Amino acid sequence: MYAHLGDYNVLSLAPPFTPEKYVQAIEVCEKANIEVIIIDSMSHCWEYLLDYHSKMAGNSFTNWAKIKPLEKVFLNKILQSPTHIIATMRTKQDYVLQQKDGKFIPEKVGLKSISRDGTDYEFTLVFDVDIKHFASSSKDRTGLFMGKPEFMINAATGKKILDWCNNGTSLEEVRNQIKECNDIEQLRLLYKQYYSMKDLEEDFKQQKETILAKKQLLNPQNISSNGISTSQQQ
Repeated sequence: MYAHLGDYNVLSLAPPFTPEKYVQAIEVCEKANIEVIIIDSMSHCWEYLLDYHSKMAGNSFTNWAKIKPLEKVFLNKILQSPTHIIATMRTKQDYVLQQKDGKFIPEKVGLKSISRDGTDYEFTLVFDVDIKHFASSSKDRTGLFMGKPEFMINAATGKKILDWCNNGTSLEEVRNQIKECNDIEQLRLLYKQYYSMKDLEEDFKQQKETILAKKQLLNPQNISSNGISTSQQQ
């Protein structure tokens, strides 16, 4: 169906769509030095796990503790792979229960991916694509697409993401810059530059507290003796 887009390789998976099969397929691609892996789709794996859970004997709630590690193996493989990975997830209509006239009535609230809650946020960049193929970003650590109008994904989109991957600063490098920062204004500039990397919120907060604490200790007006500040003694 997509042969007109150019040369690419296809590795087909046969049911059952277990997490182990996905992991093995990714490893095959890595060993073959594939530059980009497209998983189409992750939803098949989640549906397998739901079916597997429904057939387990015992308490349904406690059985989830046995399911989560299986899925985690798959997600960790994606996160730790040295290869660029793009994954698709099918969507379904999502509902919430709204109270009306003393009754709870289901109400449509948009589309939801067919995956474990929170799976979307494991990725650096998430696009929601509607039935007319228009995309909008619901999560964006790159800062390239968040808040921008809907658009159709094309080759230029991929180039923009690749350029960011090749030229971007790693999370660990930014964390080191934050730790070396000794000035609030310098820290503010760093935050302005890397605010889209949400995993750094706690790092910025802790370093701000550290800088303020050091500043307070170095300020002689804040030194106290027997519970009385220097300014009070004067």
